[in-house]
Amino acid sequence: MKLLVCISKAPDTTAKIAFTDGDTKFDENGVQFIVNPYDEWYALVRALELTETSGGTVTTITVGTAADDPTIRKALAIGATDAVRIDADPKDSFYVAKQIAEYAKANEYDIVLTGKETINYNGAQVGAMVAELLGQPFVSLATKLEVAGNVATLERDVSGGIEVVEVGTPFVLSAAKGMAEQRIPNMRGIMAARTKPLNVVQPVDCDDLTSVVAYSKPDEKAACKYIDPENMDELVNLLHTEAKVI
Repeated sequence: MKLLVCISKAPDTTAKIAFTDGDTKFDENGVQFIVNPYDEWYALVRALELTETSGGTVTTITVGTAADDPTIRKALAIGATDAVRIDADPKDSFYVAKQIAEYAKANEYDIVLTGKETINYNGAQVGAMVAELLGQPFVSLATKLEVAGNVATLERDVSGGIEVVEVGTPFVLSAAKGMAEQRIPNMRGIMAARTKPLNVVQPVDCDDLTSVVAYSKPDEKAACKYIDPENMDELVNLLHTEAKVI
């Protein structure tokens, strides 16, 4: 089985967020980056489990610059066979999907796995775009994946229950919570990652379809207001006049 796992870096959740160039660019100075959890914990680990059971290879693919290499090496330490980095600064979801799809098309993978979204953009777009560009089926938000021969059975949560889907390879999926459990790299994996292949590939031409107008931070959280439990009229008034639905 030949599997391709899309890996993206994301800021650690404790990172201080700031913007530069007139609020049009994320300021990476001093930011600690991690492997996007949905890519690592669910897509990558489930791909590794499948190859450990049935044989095969797991290649990770990242669209990014040399600054992404430490993040890619962590994915290799967890157990990926090798890695590919498309040497480009990702512009938007379509640009990323185009680069991944062109590489996948040329190398014929059985399954392309992505996390359901990145924790910094939350767009949940790349997986579907890759599938469309490849002309392959796409299963989103999968929580379980089993493969028998050329047929995969997937589960995903839907309103009121669980949906079971069967699809033939090749196909693309986005992985959600429940697909696998997080793995911590051990020392052997960390040492092996230093010598595993990380192939740098030049990007294909792709038009810029979007541009950033500005980034902005959400409003600061307001202080909590404590209401006397006997004063229900004040509580009702505040719910009508000040409470916001998020």
